[in-house]
Amino acid sequence: MSKQSIVIDREYGSGGREVARILSEKLGIEFYDGDLLIMAGREYGINLGTLREYDEKGVGGVLQDLNMVRGGPYGASVNEAPFQVYSAQSRLVQQLVAKGPRIFLGRCTAHILKTEAHVPFVHAFIYASNMQDRIDRARSVDGVDANRIEAYIRRRDAQRKNYNRFFTDKTWGDPANYDLMLNTSALGYEAAAEAILAVVRAREGEA
Repeated sequence: MSKQSIVIDREYGSGGREVARILSEKLGIEFYDGDLLIMAGREYGINLGTLREYDEKGVGGVLQDLNMVRGGPYGASVNEAPFQVYSAQSRLVQQLVAKGPRIFLGRCTAHILKTEAHVPFVHAFIYASNMQDRIDRARSVDGVDANRIEAYIRRRDAQRKNYNRFFTDKTWGDPANYDLMLNTSALGYEAAAEAILAVVRAREGEA
């Protein structure tokens, strides 16, 4: 079993979740995506609707800038909600990696592992250079309406970028912030997973 966790940030429709699933099977460790929200809600008593509202999609789509939260017209209780949700997820991530390595998708988990949990991890960004590949996956996996699918894909990417900017000082998708940048349009999911696995093994060989 790997001694390192893996974090995958990904463009919407690029197959990051599928790459995580393949890695999970190869390494025998769990991966977490939306289920992290449900677990955080159960652990810390936060309503699932609130968690979803202030998750990647909610914060990224509604709260474009940190100043909007701190000085916005919504009231103190609402202003604190995104931080409460992020804190719950952060504490849960730390609990999980304290028991062993895990695979995480998005949600600033690389920032949490580096600044809070202080555990080793490999950080990859998954993208797809062929928009048609992304359209096909969004349609087949998430059932997105074909009439608005490309605009929806771009909006989801913008939301993820805003979410990262909201909670960290790192730019989502900037190669300087990742160990690997992997194009699934060129590589496919299996080869992308193997590339991440190669880095994991190389680092463990150096330890």
